[in-house]
Amino acid sequence: MLKSRILVCFVSIVLSLIALVCSASDLSVGVVFLHGKGGTPSYHSMTGLSAKLRENGFIVTVPEMPYSKSRIYDKSYQDTMLEIDDAVAYLKNNGAKDIFIAGHSLGANVALHYATRTSVKGVIAIAPGHSPESNIMRTKLAADVERAKKMINEGQGNKAARFDDINQGRVFSITSTANIYVSWFDPDGSAIMPKNAAALKPGTALFWVVGTRDPLSKAGSSYAELLSIVVFKIFWPYPLFSISMPPVSLLVSHHQQIWFRLSTWG
Repeated sequence: MLKSRILVCFVSIVLSLIALVCSASDLSVGVVFLHGKGGTPSYHSMTGLSAKLRENGFIVTVPEMPYSKSRIYDKSYQDTMLEIDDAVAYLKNNGAKDIFIAGHSLGANVALHYATRTSVKGVIAIAPGHSPESNIMRTKLAADVERAKKMINEGQGNKAARFDDINQGRVFSITSTANIYVSWFDPDGSAIMPKNAAALKPGTALFWVVGTRDPLSKAGSSYAELLSIVVFKIFWPYPLFSISMPPVSLLVSHHQQIWFRLSTWG
């Protein structure tokens, strides 16, 4: 019962956010909901929230992404944007006029970058993750990133190899090509959230949710270039879900910080 009430409250916040962005004449809002690293569209954390959004009249699609449990890194970071293009086209073909890109963890990272290249009404970033520029990822993955770059320089960019990845502090191995690996893990590449948040197209709303015990929260709102334009900050006292399906959960089980970026809305 508590989980249900929390979910309803969270959806109410999202509905309020979208109501602020969309005019009263807007009848159809579409949401592309992107799962996290190693996740799937069928995870409870995805189906629960997407179902509530549909109940409230949203047109929702939850595509399986190239970083899912079964696909993990079968396409580059840049080519992943083309799959979101397909998801957006699906929403528009089903009547959506205004598009929001929502994502959890790595999905939030991808959503941010998508909104730097394509105009959308807003980005909903839930427990954003994957920070190649962070000290922990630089330290633990530097050797494999350099090895992959060396393979590319030697003309072996399309050759598959084993590389390390990290999720919630756990290092594990994945198989991918050098080109694809570098596209996701280069600390100077495209998957850098502060850079992408600062480069959102004008008029893009950003809804940013980070747990207070999430390492990302230590940077505060300034991590995503939000500090000077925060209008509301809400401390959310409960997790949205408590699920035991590692390595992905929708939100960590502690207080949440919810930041709204409003000043660029048009």
